[in-house]
Amino acid sequence: MAFPGDLQIARGASLKPLSEIAESMGIGAHLLEPYGDSVAKIKLAAIDELADRPRAKYVVVTAVTPTPLGEGKTTTTVGLGQGFAHIGKRATVSVRQPSMGPTFGIKGGAAGGGYSQVVPMEILNLHLTGDMHAVTAAHNLLSAVIDNHLYQGNEFGLDAHNITWRRVLDVNDRSLRNIVLGLGGRPDGVPRQTGFDITAASEVMALLALATSLRDMRERLGRIVVGYTRRGEPVTAEQLRAAGSMAVILREAIKPNLLQTLENTPVLVHTGPFGNIATGNSSVVADRIAIHGGDYLITEAGFGADMGAERFFNIKCRASGLAPDAAVVVATVRALKAHSGKYKIVAGKPLSDDLLAENTDDVHAGAANLRKQIENCRIHGVSPVVAINAFPTDHASEHEAIRQIAADCDARAAVCTHFADGGRGATELAEAVAEAADEPSNYAPLYPDDMSLRNKIETVATRVYGADGVDYAPAAAKALDTYEQAGFGSLPVCIAKTHLSISSDPKKLGAPTGWRLPVREVRASVGAGFVYPICGDVRTMPGLGTAAALIRIDIDDDGEIVGLS
Repeated sequence: MAFPGDLQIARGASLKPLSEIAESMGIGAHLLEPYGDSVAKIKLAAIDELADRPRAKYVVVTAVTPTPLGEGKTTTTVGLGQGFAHIGKRATVSVRQPSMGPTFGIKGGAAGGGYSQVVPMEILNLHLTGDMHAVTAAHNLLSAVIDNHLYQGNEFGLDAHNITWRRVLDVNDRSLRNIVLGLGGRPDGVPRQTGFDITAASEVMALLALATSLRDMRERLGRIVVGYTRRGEPVTAEQLRAAGSMAVILREAIKPNLLQTLENTPVLVHTGPFGNIATGNSSVVADRIAIHGGDYLITEAGFGADMGAERFFNIKCRASGLAPDAAVVVATVRALKAHSGKYKIVAGKPLSDDLLAENTDDVHAGAANLRKQIENCRIHGVSPVVAINAFPTDHASEHEAIRQIAADCDARAAVCTHFADGGRGATELAEAVAEAADEPSNYAPLYPDDMSLRNKIETVATRVYGADGVDYAPAAAKALDTYEQAGFGSLPVCIAKTHLSISSDPKKLGAPTGWRLPVREVRASVGAGFVYPICGDVRTMPGLGTAAALIRIDIDDDGEIVGLS
């Protein structure tokens, strides 16, 4: 009998009223704003009301450097949250909201999978409560204000060739990456070249995720730098008098969304900053609420531990003031075999028979990546647990090989079957995480605020990525000097690079050594609160493939969605 699809499983879920889900976290009905029967907003007043409750153990779920297929981080996050209930503990899950770009582009959905899902699946993946659209509207309002400012006389002397604020849309559309606007006659605006990014790449999305309160969000919006004058002076959204209206648009979007898993574990879904050029983490306000909602708070960081987890440790935790107690590193047999360099995995194509054949030697050959990602958690003072995300095509000997690799690094490991078995398949992992979280945490950011931007970049490059050093293009070096002089030097760094390698080269597998990090450009997200160096070719507006997921998504005669996976 064929294993049921994710959508079929999700529709068979037995959901509890959200008032019961909230009550299990200590959240009263007066703090909920229902959006239909199965989603609710949580008022920010919950942060203060729950502040005196016990603090949960804080666990971040990260991974080895993933293949293009992903290694099941969200599914593991959800499965672990459910697994705690099977060992008599209460957990809350906190995850990002999926972007509709990937939903209709490649993934077809991002709510977990199998019997470890957030539900309702359709609502989660399609609009939810409109937060993505609010970010899009707020961002593009500022874009319109900038062009109107140029048209109305350019009071602040913005250099039209040094405007860094683009437009955004939550759709994969490569044709919008570079555009010319203002064409036509004088009433149609000032012609200039710009472009679109996907909404998840918006600085508004990043600052919404890092804001600690409504007031903090408003202040961050005002600090957004939209461009520079010819003298190199930054011009902000506050100067353009746009920040207040942007905050009004985002007034509801800053409230986290409450959903549940298939096994009725509470889930806070909020914000979806891009994993390549932003933090790749869910929101601070969601975690500040959920940290008092049970025994454990499980949150997910995008891509490998060199990416989302590094930003979790050095950017998100700086903003939230919360210290993690343990980290989960998701590993799969296929990922470690891929890091041996012997196999090529392509999204949308079946895995080769050779990759699926039993071969512990190839697992060990790709082990360097797992060892480095374990180390990347440890250098931040956090105990790692390896979650071996099992697939039906795996072999027991290969799981044992991963256990041995973890043991050699003095890390706990657990085999998980949560995709097929739900929380019951994650009980071994839950027990291992509970043990790790009980150990004293020595969490600390990797660098102090007062370290120079160059030294921050070089610290991450050498200690997290394993680079020998950093090479700056002239434009990048000039930008760093400008940012230091403008007073941005105390900000953390968020290095934009490929997620397919610990290095900046997607072709370098395992844990590469003997290379230098090339920084070609540096930008400042002052409102969000970080500076981001750009290494290599990082796309901020994805395109659609020849077999995009949207082709199979439709609606039937009964109004039911089909093809979402």
